[in-house]
Parts: sequence; C-alpha cells; structure tokens
Amino acid sequence: MLDKLTLVLGGAGSGKSLWAEDLVKRGASSRIYLATARAWDDEMRSKVDQHRAQRGPDWTTIEAPLNVSQALASAGPDQAVLLDCATMWLSNHLLDGSDLDAAESEFFAALKDCQAPVVVVSNEVGMSVVPENALARRFQNAQGALNQKLAAQADLVVAVMAGLPLALKGTLR
Repeated sequence: MLDKLTLVLGGAGSGKSLWAEDLVKRGASSRIYLATARAWDDEMRSKVDQHRAQRGPDWTTIEAPLNVSQALASAGPDQAVLLDCATMWLSNHLLDGSDLDAAESEFFAALKDCQAPVVVVSNEVGMSVVPENALARRFQNAQGALNQKLAAQADLVVAVMAGLPLALKGTLR
C-alpha cells in the first residue's frame, strides 16, 4: 500500500530512483513512469535507455518534461505514478523561462487531485557549496524551496544515501 504522496530525496547517484522504482513495484501492479528529463546529448540518451531497460516492460512511460499535470490527471486509482524527477522538471522550467509560481501551483494542484498514489523523486542540492553563478544559485534556492513544499505535502519523505532509505517523515513499510 503506497501513501498518497511520497517524496524520495537524495544526491546524484545515491540510489534514490532505484529505491523509488522498487517502492512503486511493491505497491502497485499498474505503474506509470512520468519522465521529466530531456535527452540533449548521447550520454543523457544512454542514461534514459538504461533507466528504461532497468524498469522493464511493466511500466507505462509518459514523457513530460514540463507539463506533468496532464499525466497526473490521467492516472486512475488502480495505478501508481513515479515522477522522476522534480529536479529535471524544475530545471526545464528555469531554462525555458517559465513562470515558476504558476508552474508550481499547477503541479501541486495536480498532485492533490491525482487519484493514484504518487512517488516523487527529487535531488537534495542544499548540502553542497553555494554556486558561483546567478542561474545556479537561483536553481539551488528554487530546488530547496520546491523540496520543502513537497515534503510539507507528502505523507512519507525518504532520504536515500548509498541506496539505503531513511524515513524523515512517515513510516517505511
């Protein structure tokens, strides 16, 4: 049984995505993978292909680098959604010059209205140095604020380090 909203946080390469996939596999037989990454180069295309192969054929993949709301609205109560990841979604909006307040409002409304349980993967970026350029600082601040808002709404918040989960809010099952 999955919580209505779960947030899985971790650094790059922490194992957060794999842990979140396993959580959704254990909690639902009908699974939607909401992919937010844009594959701009060969390395990223390879990473996307590896993730797809790792998940296997039992997932419905929806590419939604910006508009996750429509995909969340289409999910039914007999499904589970894994949104991987909020960091790429935020990066896409920042790089496209979107109105972040409007995008976040729409995102949170969609999360609230979604009939399926949702697991959101996001990077924890606040444990590093303050970046040297304005865009990177804006991103770091926006990511920290987004994670805090997600954590406030989530029933379960899990930090993953070295592939190991630690419940920050709620109870691991």
